[in-house]
Formats: sequence, C-alpha cells, structure tokens
Amino acid sequence: MRYNLFWDNTPFCTLLYVIPAHQRTGCGRVLMEFWESDMRAQGYTLVLTSTQSDESAQHFYRTLGYHDCGGLVLNTPGHNQPMELFIVNAL
Repeated sequence: MRYNLFWDNTPFCTLLYVIPAHQRTGCGRVLMEFWESDMRAQGYTLVLTSTQSDESAQHFYRTLGYHDCGGLVLNTPGHNQPMELFIVNAL
C-alpha cells in the first residue's frame, strides 16, 4: 500500500496491491481498514483513491463504502487510456 496527500491535504491511496494468491481473502480489506483508521487518528475526515474504469477494483472499494466523485479522461493521441475513476470515503 502507498498513499500521499492529494492537494496537500487529502489522503489519497495511490497503490493497493495484494498478490494474487491472497486476493479475495480479506487482506485488502484489512489493509484499507488499517489505513483509514490511521488517517482518522491523524485527524482526516475524508480519503480518496482511484482506479481505471475497466478494472474490477472499483467494485472492491464500493463494498468498503466508497462512492464515485469524478473522473479523468485522457484521450490525447498516443496516450489514450480508460477513464480514471476517483472514489471517496468519509471517515
């Protein structure tokens, strides 16, 4: 797991990776709950993350209470990619 502060004031999970053998076992949930608890203890009331719209991770985050809050479409020739879906959770 890796995070930084988006806009210098909002915790943003930039990477959550669980090796395939441990996916769907609760490890991701435990990592996110630990991170959210740590962010709450530091006084934050909101956390963000993102995933591409064609990835299944969005469904994982939704089970944790996250909801859509925007997206970024990069369609510059030579740099096209699926929309980056931003999702948020109140702590």
